[in-house]
Amino acid sequence: MKKNRFSETQIITALKRNEQGVSVSDLARELGVSAGTIYNWRQKYSGMESSELKRLKELEEENRKLKQLFADQALQITMLKDALGKKW
Repeated sequence: MKKNRFSETQIITALKRNEQGVSVSDLARELGVSAGTIYNWRQKYSGMESSELKRLKELEEENRKLKQLFADQALQITMLKDALGKKW
């Protein structure tokens, strides 16, 4: 996966500057990205604060861990059922 040049906090700061009146083309030129990138950022991070973004990342990580835990337990249950179902 490609590593971003800008952190989420930097992106949110740039979008706030755009909301304050800096044009997209000026902001894109200053950051060295295309105007399309600014619009994509706006679509993804619109209206978020840094604290909300941090909480979102924490929830995504917790969700990933819970999904992994569920998958592991489901696999163990399946293996136990197969082992108990066989006749020795």
